[in-house]
Amino acid sequence: MSKAIKKYWPIFVVPTMAAFMIGFVVPFILGIYLSFCKFTTVTDARFIGISNYLVALKDTMFQHSFWYTAAFAVIALIVINVIAFALAMALTKELRGTNIFRTIFFMPNLIGGIVLGYIWQLIFSGILSKYNLALNLDSTLGFWGLVILVSWQQIGYMMIIYIAGLQSISTEVLEAAEIDGANAKQKLFSVTIPMMMPSITICTFLTITNGFKLFDQNLALTGGEPSKMSEMMALNIYNTFYGKVGYEGVGQAKAVLFFILVVGIALIQLRATRSKEVQE
Repeated sequence: MSKAIKKYWPIFVVPTMAAFMIGFVVPFILGIYLSFCKFTTVTDARFIGISNYLVALKDTMFQHSFWYTAAFAVIALIVINVIAFALAMALTKELRGTNIFRTIFFMPNLIGGIVLGYIWQLIFSGILSKYNLALNLDSTLGFWGLVILVSWQQIGYMMIIYIAGLQSISTEVLEAAEIDGANAKQKLFSVTIPMMMPSITICTFLTITNGFKLFDQNLALTGGEPSKMSEMMALNIYNTFYGKVGYEGVGQAKAVLFFILVVGIALIQLRATRSKEVQE
């Protein structure tokens, strides 16, 4: 069997590699090239150098969307992971109905972002209308509306990862800490959290990248209103590329800058959290 696999492995690898090349590598390389061009379609692209990047970097709304997105990513990172970790701690206790609660908390993650955006828009509109307020009239309300929406969607998913991490901690380590006289707080910060660092690394990575890449929830909930003040980076790129005639190259340049930014932040985060991981 192993000889047959070694002999015919290209037959199984080629379709996957072909799909990967066609669906990712070729469009990615073409996208980088188009970021240096002025175009309306791929066939009429004309190389103009770094002009698109200069226009993108001077765009004040793009700068605003970066800081708005960065603030959102930091707040969402803290809220999602703290609540998810607390829920994981509670649902790993010997309590009745923990599986039901795990299912309930995880279910929002199964709903699409566009649908969630419109559902929460109706909820917020119904509540805020009583106070003569609206999401599309106040960027601060839109900001916290997005935080609530995304937290409600992602907490259950992160909770599952934290539960898996908690269940992988050896009981012998916790028992040794108890024998040494450690109280609940000391066990949490000196034993549980250090042993949970692999799970924390994964959840932090997912939360940060999801926060920066957020698009559909932003589009459905606020649409960037008022006056694009609640517009996050992905939505700003979309509106630049599809909403402004002749700015396709600028939109593509913004997308490349966005990619570099997200990858850079993700790599820094992975390096920082992995350095704190310990072995049992």
